[in-house]
Amino acid sequence: MAPRSLSLRLALWFALVSAVLLGGIGVYLYRSLASELAWRDDIALAGRIERMRALVDDSASIDALRRRPQLYANMLGNRDNALWMLDAQGQLLIDVNPGSMSLPSLPAAPAIRLADVVAGQAVRLAWLDVWQGSRRFTLVAGKMLAERERMLANYRMTLAAALAGGAVLSFLLGWLISQRALRPVRLMAERAAAVDVRRLQQNVAVGLAPVPVQEVQELQQLGMALDQMLRRLAEGFIQLSRFSEDLAHEMRTPLHNLIGHTEHALGKHRSVDEYEELLASNLEEYGRLARMIDSMLFLARSEQPANSVSHEIIDLANLCMQLAEYFEGIAEERGISVVVDASGKLVADRALVGRALANLLANALRYGAAGGTVTIKTCVDGERIVIAVHDTGEPIPAVHLPHLFERFYRCDPARSQDGDSGGLGLAIVASIMHLHGGEARAESGDEGNRFTLSFPRGASSQSRAA
Repeated sequence: MAPRSLSLRLALWFALVSAVLLGGIGVYLYRSLASELAWRDDIALAGRIERMRALVDDSASIDALRRRPQLYANMLGNRDNALWMLDAQGQLLIDVNPGSMSLPSLPAAPAIRLADVVAGQAVRLAWLDVWQGSRRFTLVAGKMLAERERMLANYRMTLAAALAGGAVLSFLLGWLISQRALRPVRLMAERAAAVDVRRLQQNVAVGLAPVPVQEVQELQQLGMALDQMLRRLAEGFIQLSRFSEDLAHEMRTPLHNLIGHTEHALGKHRSVDEYEELLASNLEEYGRLARMIDSMLFLARSEQPANSVSHEIIDLANLCMQLAEYFEGIAEERGISVVVDASGKLVADRALVGRALANLLANALRYGAAGGTVTIKTCVDGERIVIAVHDTGEPIPAVHLPHLFERFYRCDPARSQDGDSGGLGLAIVASIMHLHGGEARAESGDEGNRFTLSFPRGASSQSRAA
């Protein structure tokens, strides 16, 4: 199992990388040394063969060479070397072999040949066939490899000790470096752990020692991300608190009406007509509460991360005409004419898009000028499909425009009409657009008010969960 401490992990990785690097360097140096020693031995053996061949060429007879054993001993220099001269029948003519090495049978060698053989022990041999007149001789020079192997074994042990010591030292240095480098992270974690509801606005990445966050890019990014997260949490908490207050206020009004009407009716005996009137009034308040609860449930479900929308091709002209026919009665009551100028298709959730347009159309008919016009129009704006609902009502003050899609927001809190959504209608529109990756906007001027739904063209089917 990997250690849970980041400092320990970094130290272990640092030690592992150092061990691999030092091991690679050690293997390279070991092989270089082995190759260099082997090359030197081969040069020495070949040199002895060349000197013996020169003696053979300069001597009048082999018997004269055999009478000079001290010359060959001086040529060898130590007991690890050997020198032989054989005739064509394999008989030894010269045998200088202080190490008592065995001489195996060798193949013909018109040029100097080199090979490792096992003759009781590991030996490196060089041999050559030479001629003196019509007689053939074989010159052989040998060197025992025991000394070289001992030297390489000692070198391997030295490299292994250096590798182990380097890995341990790398681990300790990595631990110290990681402890110091991660200290600002630990301090940031301590500050983040101290954040609560009363201290959501504090920054966790300011003035950290020993390394200022602003001087390290990674720490600066982490600190900025944490501070931005805290700001978002603070904003969300404020919105949640305001939402709770607004919800309590909105629900308190119909509940107080219900309680007041019921207490008034129970104050004395009433006629059947009066009780019926009370029940009808209470039913209106119940309907208002039911609509508010349904809207709140929709908003809560739309904010679930796993929430998704169904995708289908929507004929915008057909959808807008159906909505205009649905609201035809309300429009006639207020003398408002509904004009539909829609075309094209949209890939989205038909039910949700219809609900968003219905909320906008109901809002336009409710607050539009009596005898005016409400226009539903669609268009393509670059990579977006735009649906606009325009009414000729009284312009909305600019101070209210940024807040129209907030929950429970009303330009005139005192104004309430039958069928009122409790200040959640436009908030539902914004949530539906968010689910489709789009945007809802409101504009107002002397010509009236214009609410637009902007869907991404070609990507309108992407939900927030995607």
